[in-house]
Amino acid sequence: MSTFNVELKRVVDDSYDIEVGFELSDKLVSDIQGGLVGSIKKFAVVTDSIVKDLYAEPISKKLKDCGYTVNVFSFQEGEKSKTRETKEFVEDAMLAKSYRRDCCIIAVGGGVVTDLAGFVAGTYGRGVPFINYATTLLAAADASVGGKTAVDTPLATNLIGIFNQPKKVYIDIAAWKTLPPRQLHSGMAETIKHACLADRELFDYLNDNMEKIYNVESAECEHIAERNCQIKYDVVMKDERESGLREVLNLGHTVGRAIETVSDYKLLHGEAVSIGLVAEVKLSKKLGYMTEDEMNAVIALLAKAQLPTTIPDYIDREALVKKLYTDKKVKNGQLRFVLQKGIGNVVQFGENIFATPISEDLAREIIFDC
Repeated sequence: MSTFNVELKRVVDDSYDIEVGFELSDKLVSDIQGGLVGSIKKFAVVTDSIVKDLYAEPISKKLKDCGYTVNVFSFQEGEKSKTRETKEFVEDAMLAKSYRRDCCIIAVGGGVVTDLAGFVAGTYGRGVPFINYATTLLAAADASVGGKTAVDTPLATNLIGIFNQPKKVYIDIAAWKTLPPRQLHSGMAETIKHACLADRELFDYLNDNMEKIYNVESAECEHIAERNCQIKYDVVMKDERESGLREVLNLGHTVGRAIETVSDYKLLHGEAVSIGLVAEVKLSKKLGYMTEDEMNAVIALLAKAQLPTTIPDYIDREALVKKLYTDKKVKNGQLRFVLQKGIGNVVQFGENIFATPISEDLAREIIFDC
C-alpha cells in the first residue's frame, strides 16, 4: 500500500477593476484591444431579450469592426430565465458556433445576465474569462462585486453556482436612463440594504437625493454606484467564500428571497428584498437592536423609493414561512437571520458570526405583521 501526495498549492490573484461612468462601450473595446483578456479574438456576448438590441448588438458590432469574431446569445429577460435549462441553452448555442477554450464571454445586462453568464464562463471548457457590462442599478449594487454566480431552481434561488471573478466590470450609468421606472426602483433596494448594514451617511444621502437619482443625474448616480461597490468590497475582501462576515450581505434576503420564489417572480428581486428588509427591521426592533424611530425610518425610505413595504395579499403567508427553510443560512434545520444594529451597522453574535437562530413561531409572527 502506498500514498502519493498531489501538491497543488498556488497563489491566485483574482483582482479586477470596476469602471463607473457613462457610455462605456468604447472603453470596453479599447481595453480589449489593449490586452484585457490577452490575445483572445473570439467573444460570446450573453444578454437578454430586452438588452440585446439596446446594448449587446452595438457592442458586438464595435468588436466586429475591430476584427474580432463575435456572436450574441440571448434569452428571455427576467428571473424565470435564470435556470439550469437556460445555462444549457447558452452552452449548446456556443458549442454550435464552435466556441472552445480560446474565447471570452461578455455579459451585457442586469444581475440575471451577469449571474448566469459568469456561471457559464466558470464551467465552459473548464473555465474561460468573462467581462461584466452592467446596465442596471441592481447589477451595479448587487452583481458587480463578489464573484458569486448561480442559477435558480424550483425549490429556491441561487442554490447552484460557483465563485468566479470577472476580468473587469463596467457600470454604465447611462443605461439606467433606458430602465422602466419599476426596474430602477427595484435596483434601489440593494442600495438601501447596503446603507442599512454599513453606512448611515449613505442612508441619509439617499433620503436627500432620491429624486435626483431617479432622474439619473450624473453626480448622484456615480456617488451611489461607487459607495455600493466600496461597501460590498469591504465585506467581500474579508470573506470571499462566505464563511461568516459575508452573510451580512443577506440582510433582508431570508424573507426577501422566499417572497420572490413564492410570488412566482411576480415581484422583482428588489421589490421582494424591500419587503424582506421591512420584516428584518421589525424583527430587529422586537429583539431590541433598533428603536421604533429607526425601524420607521427604514420603512419610510423604502416607501420613498417607491418600493413595496407589505406582503401582497396573493401570497400565502404559511407557504412563505415554510419557504424560509430553503435559505442558504439555515443550519441544522434552524432559521437564521442577519439583523441590523440601528442604521448603518449589523449585529455580531460571536466571533465571525453574523446571523442568529430565530424560531419558526417568531418568524411567523413577523411575517403575519408585514
